[in-house]
Amino acid sequence: METKLYQNRTFDTVDYSDQSLSNTEFVNCEFINCNFSKSDLSHNDFLDSTFKNCNLSLAVLKNTGLKNIKFIGCKLMGLDFSASNSFLFSMSFQDCLLDYSTFIYKKLKKTNFIDCSLKDVDFSNTDLSLAAFKNCDLSNATFAECILEKTDFRSSRNYAFDPSENKIKGTKVSHTALAGLLEKFDLDIE
Repeated sequence: METKLYQNRTFDTVDYSDQSLSNTEFVNCEFINCNFSKSDLSHNDFLDSTFKNCNLSLAVLKNTGLKNIKFIGCKLMGLDFSASNSFLFSMSFQDCLLDYSTFIYKKLKKTNFIDCSLKDVDFSNTDLSLAAFKNCDLSNATFAECILEKTDFRSSRNYAFDPSENKIKGTKVSHTALAGLLEKFDLDIE
């Protein structure tokens, strides 16, 4: 089957919900107010593209290429990013709802999460070195066996991780969040 190619295109208010897209490559495209909820985006490639105010909740990302992608104001609930293609995997998130998503075993070096909700997100075995979580809610997010070296959590809230289970050299945290780092010790911190 031949791959379809879309370059330098803008897709505005398109409803892809519950649909399957396959063998398509999007290069330098912009998606505005599009609905991809419960879409099957497996085996597609997105390169140097931007999603603004889109809903991708529960979309299937099996072997989907996500290279240099910007998500702005998007709803990305329940996405399994760990199933996507790891080759050149890179993205940034601003004003996004990422609750219940999974990034297990992904390399997210230098990734920016700005003003995002990341409740119950699983970052297990993820490389988040030099990543920045700016003004994010990380309630019940899982950080197990992660590389968090020089990761910036200072302006975020509700994060907790075990320093003995993660690589944390140079990790930036707020003094108000120290209780979340000592949670496993069941201390009474005042």
